[in-house]
Amino acid sequence: MNTVILDATPENISKCAALIRKGEVVAFPTETVYGLGANALDADAAAKVFRAKGRPATNPLIIHVADKSQIDAVAEVSDDARRLIDGFMPGALTLVLPKRGGVPDIVTAGYDTVAVRMPDHKVALDLIREAGVPVCAPSANTSARPSPTRASHVYDDLKGKIPAILDGGMCPLGLESTIVDMTKTPPKVLRAGAVEIDSVAEVIGDLDTEQVMVDTLAALKIPTNYVPKAELVFSAFYDNMSEVIARYYDSNVLTHGARPVIFCMNFNADKYGSRNVMLMGESVAEYAKLLFERIREAENLDYNLIIAEGVPMGGMGTTVLSRLIKLSGGKVI
Repeated sequence: MNTVILDATPENISKCAALIRKGEVVAFPTETVYGLGANALDADAAAKVFRAKGRPATNPLIIHVADKSQIDAVAEVSDDARRLIDGFMPGALTLVLPKRGGVPDIVTAGYDTVAVRMPDHKVALDLIREAGVPVCAPSANTSARPSPTRASHVYDDLKGKIPAILDGGMCPLGLESTIVDMTKTPPKVLRAGAVEIDSVAEVIGDLDTEQVMVDTLAALKIPTNYVPKAELVFSAFYDNMSEVIARYYDSNVLTHGARPVIFCMNFNADKYGSRNVMLMGESVAEYAKLLFERIREAENLDYNLIIAEGVPMGGMGTTVLSRLIKLSGGKVI
């Protein structure tokens, strides 16, 4: 199969919407990461998403909608869920809700729940609206690779497996959505993401965050989510972490002949002298946005060791640290 990258013009959005209506799979930009989309009401189309991505059939897909009313068509919405929908959608929040009939079991991995969100990205919304159906879409990468934040990342992973990629430039947030299971009491955070957990709690009260910690700690033993081609380690956040990182860098160059690069905040760059660095912005939010982007840049530049600065716990820092643990398999220096 020939895979084409199409600029996200109205004409090309129409072409990709037609492909979705025909049961094909199309990659498209969202505010979080690129998605791999198909008609969420077509079991055969959804199966193509699993095959292209190499995704286990036990892992449900998120349904993306272009209008809040579409959520009611695929899910039962509680009062608390409605408050989150009104407060955060369109946006980077995914809710797990009781599913309604019409959603194929393959999309929900056989569960009686369905994950839904409304992306905050014009191209995504235009595509879903023009397709005329809700779109099931995981991240548009092969399983175990870092999530894609540019069309070129999707092409690197999925060329020859899908017909088209809509190019909407770099994703504004660069980090996957936060997932909250609203079928539990209290609601359960399944994934920390681009919406801060504290912000969700401010709207509906207490949340169960145990699963986030369980999944993060599991990566210490069995890294299963993201596997960079370069080895990745990271530092805890403390006063002299730049000194520890610099020593680790030099040791690996001298002892192992490594070609390392340091992911650092802009204001820390001078601390590393002439060592290779990649800048991660001025804030933890910028760090989160650039993380997957910088990993793929480092791979393309043939660095074989990434040494990432740690960030403070709390807010978006918790999300960044959970990603670093999974990316590194828990390799903390």
